[in-house]
Amino acid sequence: MLFQTPTPASPTALAQIKDGAQIVSYLVGAGAAWFAWRTYQANSRRESAKWAVQLYEKFYEQESYREIREALDCDAGGTEVEKLVLEESAKFTDYLNFFELVCFLAQTKQITTSNVTTLFDYYLKCLKRHPSVIGYINKPDHGFEQLREYLGRIPV
Repeated sequence: MLFQTPTPASPTALAQIKDGAQIVSYLVGAGAAWFAWRTYQANSRRESAKWAVQLYEKFYEQESYREIREALDCDAGGTEVEKLVLEESAKFTDYLNFFELVCFLAQTKQITTSNVTTLFDYYLKCLKRHPSVIGYINKPDHGFEQLREYLGRIPV
């Protein structure tokens, strides 16, 4: 009896094995999809946090925006702000372009609006406080579409 011929499995047993294997593969696939989704969420949060840190450092720790930031941090109607807008200096437009980038990143969900509010709400409201600055931003040929839209949604 060294060599026995295998007995054929019944068709129902094979169908049950096939169905069981299919169920297991569905469960494994669902588990893998869930794990991939969780990984994606964690990576998205990590990337958003990186953006927030980089934007914070660029805005608050580097000197490039300090002068304009201080000039706009005043009551509405100041002559210094009016002069700033009329001169259209590179520093002023760079400052606005920084916020255009921030608003673009928020619109494309690379950074959360909560992060934008937490980090920059005061200075975004400073922009909105000055009619001449808003007038400058609202000119279509200046190209601040994202900033214009974002400022339109926040109260003064």
